[in-house]
Amino acid sequence: MQAAGEIVGKTLQAVKAAAKPGVSTLELDQLAEQTIRDCGAIPTFKGYGGFPGSICASVNEVIVHGIPSRETVLKEGDLFSVDCGATLDGWVGDSAWSFGIGQLSPEVQALNDATSWVLDQGIKAMVPGNRLTDVSHALEVATYDAEEKFGVELFIVDGYGGHGIGREMHMEPYLSNEGKPGRGPVLQDGSVLAIEPMLTLGTEDNKVLRDEWTVVTTDNSWASHWEHTVAATANGPRILTPRK
Repeated sequence: MQAAGEIVGKTLQAVKAAAKPGVSTLELDQLAEQTIRDCGAIPTFKGYGGFPGSICASVNEVIVHGIPSRETVLKEGDLFSVDCGATLDGWVGDSAWSFGIGQLSPEVQALNDATSWVLDQGIKAMVPGNRLTDVSHALEVATYDAEEKFGVELFIVDGYGGHGIGREMHMEPYLSNEGKPGRGPVLQDGSVLAIEPMLTLGTEDNKVLRDEWTVVTTDNSWASHWEHTVAATANGPRILTPRK
């Protein structure tokens, strides 16, 4: 899984380097697929449940599952979220990264910085002996703390969260981004979860567009999505999708 995850990290770095004003999300999807295949892996997302892309390309008010397209062209000031998966020798890595195209507005920059920080705090709870919802609770508490730390009001997206991962991308258990601690299965040495906070500037409410994939905020407020595949180990949390 570490090897698969490193391919995901490399792919995200390649996409970020190429993501400029005037570039379409379809072009970036093609780059991602080529990068993954050149590393000897398979794009996990492509064909998953009928999804047409190798990445989810979500811009601004799109929270997750944006379909790469020729018509979606990045512009200065956009917040671009790239979610990517790679399968290598039957093992899956999954990670998402949100970043600005050029300079973000101060409020959107605060949203994105906060979401990254919330992920980091959630990862700290990924240790053997903790229960599943200890990670959920850490994400929720961090979100409240981030509002003060980054000076921005934040909303936890309703109905979406992290998941178990291994031989398949989405496995039990579901990991909520909020909740009471001390519930659910006990994390073992070697347990792996995809941890992925999704925060917005205006609402927790969302809807799926007619394409049956794209999830957007109901008020068109912007969203940020960060994700790592993380293993609980005796030496502490181990990020399996490093972006190096």
